[in-house]
Order: sequence, then structure tokens, then C-alpha cells
Amino acid sequence: MHPAPSVILFTVMSGAGFGMLAFLGLGMPDVTGWIAFAFFAIAYVLAVGGLMASTFHLGHPERAIKAFSQWRTSWLSREGCCAVLALLVMAIYGAGLVFLDTRWSALGLVGALASVLAVFTTSMIYAQLRTVPRWHTPLTPALLLSLSIAGGALLAGQSDAAIGLLALAGAVQIAAWIVGDKALSRSGSTLATATGLGDAGTLRAFEPPHTGTNYLLKEFVHLVGRKHSLQLRVISLLLMIVLPIVLLVLPFNHMFAALAVVSHLIGAAVSRWLFFAEAEHVVGLYYGKRSP
Repeated sequence: MHPAPSVILFTVMSGAGFGMLAFLGLGMPDVTGWIAFAFFAIAYVLAVGGLMASTFHLGHPERAIKAFSQWRTSWLSREGCCAVLALLVMAIYGAGLVFLDTRWSALGLVGALASVLAVFTTSMIYAQLRTVPRWHTPLTPALLLSLSIAGGALLAGQSDAAIGLLALAGAVQIAAWIVGDKALSRSGSTLATATGLGDAGTLRAFEPPHTGTNYLLKEFVHLVGRKHSLQLRVISLLLMIVLPIVLLVLPFNHMFAALAVVSHLIGAAVSRWLFFAEAEHVVGLYYGKRSP
């Protein structure tokens, strides 16, 4: 699928921001006053900035408010509800820490749970799509959640936890790639099923359905060379997982910690670009752009 920059920014920034809010809600780190304000400010800039970036991919951003009414059937609506709930609850919880030097633990726990649910609902927007076999697997929510929590631990200064969580996220990412590479062929989708002409015999694409491009081709068909894909996977793992772990293992240094965060976010952006670019929508079979 076409890797829109706005969606990449949204998923990477909001994932890290809500992951950080989850740790703050659990009292990690145990901070109050202006130090707590600094941590919450970073988390909110990432979470809210990511949510704002997502609106740039909407055809009618002014209608975004209507999405909240469809929570019974829409994962997008559930995502919006969980995100707003998390931000509101954590704002009250953070105000207690910053201005009253008081920790409302129960409220923080609710905010942490809502933050995790916000990321989970985001992941289910993609995992529910049967038309994208690479995404239609439990590894999709596992990937987005593991990266969010690992990034949150890193941003919250939980170095010991971050090392293990980053390693786990790396393992989930590798598993998602291995399983995803075979997902389209295992789905059973072919040119015959895409055109509905399976009973007519063996089919092959003679000519494209039309001579020009269209919305479906622009949005849902994006081809990445195998060589480039492998190179980007290595780069994303090195920046997102390996380098941050190495920096965290070294004797603590604020500069190393900052570099670990920056490296992780850049690597996560590369990984998320691949997440969208490698997603084979079955409509590509109809246009002769995919082979199962």
C-alpha cells in the first residue's frame, strides 16, 4: 500500500507517546513537580502530534468528529474514543503530580490502560483487513503494542525494562516479516478470485483494466524491490532495536539516552514505512501488479 507520510508520523509518534503515558500512569518514573511536567509534555507532544498528523490523510478532516459516533462497529471510532479518554484521564493525573505533588494511583492505572487500548485499537484498524493478508494476523497488534511499550519505556527513562522490551519488539518484528512474506500466497487470493472468473479456466492478465491510473492504484498498490526491502529491514532493526540496546548497556549518559531515543524513533519510522509499502492489497491481483 502507499506509505503516506502522515500515517507513518501518526502511528510512530502516537505509539511512542501513548506508550510513555502508560509508564507515567504506572508511576515510572516516580516524579512530581516540574520534572513530571517535562515528562508529560514530551508524551503529549508525541501522542497529540501523532493524532493531528493522522487528520492530514483524511479526505474531509472537518468531518473527523463524526467518527466518534461509530464506536460500536468501527475500530477507527474506538481508537478515537480510547485516545481522548487516555489524554483526559492522564491530564487530570498529571495535574495532580505537577501542581499538587499528589499521585492518584487508581486514576493513573486507568490512564495507563486507556493508553494501551488506544494503541491496540489503532493496530486493529489494520489487523481487521482481510484484503491485506500481511496485516490480517495477530502479529499486527503484537507488533504495534510491543514497539509502543518498548518506546514508552525508553522515553520514560526505564532503561532496564527498555532493554528487554526492545529485544522482544525486535523478535516480534522479525516474526511479522517472516509470516507476512508468505501471507498473500497462503490467503488463497489469485487473479481468478480477484476477477470472479475462477470457473472460466486458467487466467492470465492480457492487458491492464484501463490505460491510466486511478485511486485504487495510487492508494493500494505500491511495489518495493526485494533488494531494497531487505536493506531497509536491516536498517530499521539496527536503528530501532540494536543501537538503542547498545547505548543503554553502556554506562548511563544523558547523551547516550537521547541518542537511543532518536535512533529508535527513526528506525521505527523506517519499519512503519515498510509496514505500509510491503502490504499487498488483493486489488493488486486484479490489476496484474501482484502474484500470489
